[in-house]
Amino acid sequence: MFAKPLAALAALASLTSLTSAQSKGFNYGATDENGACRDYADFSNYFQIAKNLAGTSGFTSARLYTTIQCGTTNSPTSAIQAAIDTDTTLVLGLWSSAGGEVFGYELDALASAISMYGTAFTDRVVGISVGSEDLYRSSPQGVANEAGVGATADVIVDYIARVRDIIAGTSLADAPVGHVDTWTAWILGENAPVASAVDFLGHNSFPYFESTRPNSIEDSLDLFYSALSATEGVANGKPVWVTETGWPYSKFRPPPVTLIIRGQC
Repeated sequence: MFAKPLAALAALASLTSLTSAQSKGFNYGATDENGACRDYADFSNYFQIAKNLAGTSGFTSARLYTTIQCGTTNSPTSAIQAAIDTDTTLVLGLWSSAGGEVFGYELDALASAISMYGTAFTDRVVGISVGSEDLYRSSPQGVANEAGVGATADVIVDYIARVRDIIAGTSLADAPVGHVDTWTAWILGENAPVASAVDFLGHNSFPYFESTRPNSIEDSLDLFYSALSATEGVANGKPVWVTETGWPYSKFRPPPVTLIIRGQC
């Protein structure tokens, strides 16, 4: 799931005032809506657009879903060079629902990026997300919604350990390692080992899709904070980062997906 940088923030715009010390930005997929691979020019353009959105300030961070450049097996994403050149910070993503072999390629790309770019890259890394909504997709709710292939808690915990091994002793060693998922997945007891393994919990919630409760746009903030509180309730005091939220700008379009990281970055 991703959004174009120009997606409207609608009623959730007020969330950007949560704290003065936060990273704000957008999530970026490896491909565009037609399935074409995004390259350096694409990422550079999107990052610049985000930084210059009319009526906003501070949208200088990008969350990625994969560290691999689309169209390659294990080459680092061109978003890294684009981030360096546009002074954009990064929440790295390693795709975790395609099996162990592909995750190994993610690790290869991460290791290569550290070697290739050094601190010009690693100093811009706000955090590392091992997976995105893998627990949701493997949950009963995700299966019922035909959300696609996911991964279970034991797999994600193993992948987190492998990431920590890769970055140990490098200039990325101190980067917080987390996982991003829906609040409905975080609160499931079987996923508690993931919450225990991470440095931060990435929180995804979309009030528009809370269809079992009143969910007009006027209800959006109450629904958002209710969901956020649910994730915080299983975080055991660890930071909770708001990694995806928003409101659809068209009935047949995905909601704008924003990255609003709470706390010091």
